[in-house]
Amino acid sequence: MTEVRTAHTADLDPTALAAARALLDEAFDGDFSDHDWEHSLGGMHAMLWDGDELVGHASVVQRRLLLAGRAVRTGYVEAVAVAASHRRNGHGTRLMTEVERVIHGGYDLGALSTSDEAHDFYAARGWRLWRGPTFAVTPLGIARTEDEDGGVYVLPVSVTPDLSGEITCDWRDGDVW
Repeated sequence: MTEVRTAHTADLDPTALAAARALLDEAFDGDFSDHDWEHSLGGMHAMLWDGDELVGHASVVQRRLLLAGRAVRTGYVEAVAVAASHRRNGHGTRLMTEVERVIHGGYDLGALSTSDEAHDFYAARGWRLWRGPTFAVTPLGIARTEDEDGGVYVLPVSVTPDLSGEITCDWRDGDVW
Protein backbone atom coordinates (compact mmCIF):
# COMPACT_ATOMS: atom_id res chain seq x y z
CA MET A 1 0.00 0.00 0.00
CA THR A 2 1.35 3.43 -0.94
CA GLU A 3 1.27 6.54 1.20
CA VAL A 4 1.99 10.19 0.37
CA ARG A 5 3.90 12.00 3.10
CA THR A 6 4.55 15.73 2.99
CA ALA A 7 7.45 17.40 4.77
CA HIS A 8 9.68 20.45 4.53
CA THR A 9 13.26 19.86 3.42
CA ALA A 10 14.43 20.73 6.95
CA ASP A 11 12.33 17.86 8.34
CA LEU A 12 13.66 15.17 6.00
CA ASP A 13 16.47 12.95 7.24
CA PRO A 14 19.54 12.27 5.07
CA THR A 15 18.21 8.82 4.11
CA ALA A 16 14.95 10.25 2.71
CA LEU A 17 16.83 12.97 0.82
CA ALA A 18 19.25 10.39 -0.62
CA ALA A 19 16.30 8.23 -1.70
CA ALA A 20 14.68 11.23 -3.41
CA ARG A 21 17.86 12.14 -5.26
CA ALA A 22 18.37 8.52 -6.39
CA LEU A 23 14.76 8.30 -7.60
CA LEU A 24 15.11 11.54 -9.56
CA ASP A 25 18.43 10.51 -11.11
CA GLU A 26 16.86 7.25 -12.28
CA ALA A 27 13.57 8.76 -13.43
CA PHE A 28 15.33 11.42 -15.52
CA ASP A 29 17.80 8.90 -17.00
CA GLY A 30 20.81 10.69 -15.54
CA ASP A 31 19.65 14.09 -16.84
CA PHE A 32 18.91 15.48 -13.37
CA SER A 33 21.71 17.89 -12.47
CA ASP A 34 23.00 19.14 -9.13
CA HIS A 35 21.31 22.46 -9.98
CA ASP A 36 18.01 20.63 -10.58
CA TRP A 37 18.38 18.98 -7.17
CA GLU A 38 19.19 22.30 -5.51
CA HIS A 39 16.07 23.83 -7.09
CA SER A 40 13.90 21.18 -5.43
CA LEU A 41 15.18 21.94 -1.90
CA GLY A 42 14.02 24.49 0.66
CA GLY A 43 10.31 23.91 0.36
CA MET A 44 7.72 21.21 0.76
CA HIS A 45 8.20 17.68 -0.58
CA ALA A 46 5.39 15.28 -1.43
CA MET A 47 6.92 11.82 -1.24
CA LEU A 48 5.09 8.64 -2.24
CA TRP A 49 6.24 5.60 -0.28
CA ASP A 50 5.48 1.94 -0.96
CA GLY A 51 6.52 0.53 2.41
CA ASP A 52 10.15 1.59 2.81
CA GLU A 53 10.64 2.28 -0.91
CA LEU A 54 10.29 5.80 -2.28
CA VAL A 55 8.39 5.51 -5.57
CA GLY A 56 7.41 9.14 -6.25
CA HIS A 57 8.47 12.69 -5.48
CA ALA A 58 7.42 16.28 -6.14
CA SER A 59 8.36 19.50 -4.40
CA VAL A 60 7.11 23.07 -4.14
CA VAL A 61 9.50 25.95 -3.51
CA GLN A 62 8.79 29.65 -3.22
CA ARG A 63 9.76 31.90 -6.09
CA ARG A 64 8.86 35.41 -7.20
CA LEU A 65 7.45 35.78 -10.69
CA LEU A 66 6.89 39.20 -12.23
CA LEU A 67 3.47 39.60 -13.84
CA ALA A 68 2.22 42.94 -15.14
CA GLY A 69 4.74 44.84 -13.01
CA ARG A 70 3.90 42.93 -9.82
CA ALA A 71 6.05 40.42 -7.92
CA VAL A 72 3.82 37.43 -7.21
CA ARG A 73 4.51 34.90 -4.44
CA THR A 74 4.57 31.67 -6.39
CA GLY A 75 4.64 28.01 -5.41
CA TYR A 76 6.98 26.61 -8.05
CA VAL A 77 6.78 22.87 -8.72
CA GLU A 78 10.06 20.98 -9.07
CA ALA A 79 11.37 17.43 -9.35
CA VAL A 80 8.17 15.56 -10.20
CA ALA A 81 8.89 11.90 -10.85
CA VAL A 82 7.51 8.41 -10.35
CA ALA A 83 9.70 5.29 -10.49
CA ALA A 84 9.35 3.55 -13.87
CA SER A 85 7.98 0.37 -12.30
CA HIS A 86 5.16 2.33 -10.61
CA ARG A 87 4.01 4.56 -13.47
CA ARG A 88 0.49 4.59 -14.91
CA ASN A 89 -1.08 3.82 -11.53
CA GLY A 90 -2.28 7.33 -10.62
CA HIS A 91 0.77 8.11 -8.50
CA GLY A 92 1.60 11.32 -10.37
CA THR A 93 -1.96 12.46 -9.75
CA ARG A 94 -1.65 11.73 -6.03
CA LEU A 95 1.61 13.68 -5.82
CA MET A 96 0.20 16.66 -7.71
CA THR A 97 -2.95 16.68 -5.58
CA GLU A 98 -0.75 17.16 -2.51
CA VAL A 99 1.46 19.73 -4.24
CA GLU A 100 -1.61 21.69 -5.34
CA ARG A 101 -2.97 21.62 -1.78
CA VAL A 102 0.28 23.26 -0.63
CA ILE A 103 0.08 25.85 -3.42
CA HIS A 104 -3.56 26.72 -2.68
CA GLY A 105 -2.77 27.07 1.01
CA GLY A 106 0.32 29.23 0.78
CA TYR A 107 0.77 31.01 -2.52
CA ASP A 108 -0.91 33.46 -4.90
CA LEU A 109 0.00 31.40 -7.96
CA GLY A 110 1.42 28.02 -8.88
CA ALA A 111 3.91 27.62 -11.73
CA LEU A 112 6.06 24.98 -13.37
CA SER A 113 8.05 24.29 -16.49
CA THR A 114 7.50 20.95 -18.17
CA SER A 115 8.46 18.77 -21.10
CA ASP A 116 6.18 18.32 -24.10
CA GLU A 117 5.26 14.83 -22.88
CA ALA A 118 3.59 16.17 -19.70
CA HIS A 119 1.51 19.01 -21.20
CA ASP A 120 -1.73 16.99 -21.27
CA PHE A 121 -1.24 15.79 -17.68
CA TYR A 122 -0.98 19.32 -16.27
CA ALA A 123 -3.67 20.80 -18.52
CA ALA A 124 -6.13 18.09 -17.39
CA ARG A 125 -5.46 19.16 -13.77
CA GLY A 126 -6.41 22.79 -14.46
CA TRP A 127 -2.93 24.17 -15.01
CA ARG A 128 -2.97 26.79 -17.74
CA LEU A 129 -0.36 27.11 -20.48
CA TRP A 130 1.43 30.46 -20.49
CA ARG A 131 1.05 31.75 -24.06
CA GLY A 132 3.04 34.96 -23.71
CA PRO A 133 6.80 35.50 -23.79
CA THR A 134 9.03 34.33 -20.94
CA PHE A 135 11.92 36.22 -19.34
CA ALA A 136 14.32 35.90 -16.41
CA VAL A 137 15.89 38.45 -14.11
CA THR A 138 19.62 37.76 -14.55
CA PRO A 139 22.75 39.32 -13.02
CA LEU A 140 22.98 41.39 -16.23
CA GLY A 141 19.32 42.46 -16.26
CA ILE A 142 16.12 41.02 -17.67
CA ALA A 143 16.75 38.51 -20.46
CA ARG A 144 14.41 36.77 -22.85
CA THR A 145 14.07 32.98 -22.40
CA GLU A 146 12.57 31.97 -25.76
CA ASP A 147 13.39 28.29 -25.26
CA GLU A 148 10.89 28.19 -22.38
CA ASP A 149 8.00 29.66 -24.39
CA GLY A 150 5.22 27.08 -24.61
CA GLY A 151 6.52 25.07 -21.66
CA VAL A 152 5.46 27.15 -18.64
CA TYR A 153 2.17 26.43 -16.88
CA VAL A 154 0.47 28.39 -14.12
CA LEU A 155 -2.20 27.52 -11.58
CA PRO A 156 -4.19 30.60 -10.58
CA VAL A 157 -4.94 30.89 -6.86
CA SER A 158 -5.58 34.51 -5.80
CA VAL A 159 -4.01 35.96 -8.97
CA THR A 160 -5.59 35.42 -12.38
CA PRO A 161 -2.93 36.47 -14.86
CA ASP A 162 -3.20 37.48 -18.50
CA LEU A 163 -1.76 34.31 -20.05
CA SER A 164 -0.68 36.21 -23.17
CA GLY A 165 1.35 38.79 -21.24
CA GLU A 166 4.97 38.69 -20.20
CA ILE A 167 6.13 36.48 -17.33
CA THR A 168 9.53 36.87 -15.67
CA CYS A 169 11.13 34.49 -13.19
CA ASP A 170 13.71 35.25 -10.53
CA TRP A 171 17.35 34.27 -11.03
CA ARG A 172 18.92 30.96 -10.06
CA ASP A 173 21.87 28.92 -11.30
CA GLY A 174 21.17 26.21 -13.88
CA ASP A 175 17.82 26.21 -15.65
CA VAL A 176 16.09 29.42 -14.62
CA TRP A 177 12.61 28.02 -15.35
